[in-house]
Amino acid sequence: MRGSTDQLQPETQPGIATAEGELVFLDGPDGVATTMTRHAAAGTGQSLIAAAATTEREQEAADD
Repeated sequence: MRGSTDQLQPETQPGIATAEGELVFLDGPDGVATTMTRHAAAGTGQSLIAAAATTEREQEAADD
């Protein structure tokens, strides 16, 4: 669920992903942590990359 951008404090440090057995662990700043299956992790990674690319394109368009 997305919150209001007026209240968001975006994280500036990346999370660290590790694998153990069939699970992927994502440890982020401020104690944020989650465990995913490899399929969920791959989907999350692809979604994050796509969203980051969208913001990059939007920023480039705003800079023109």
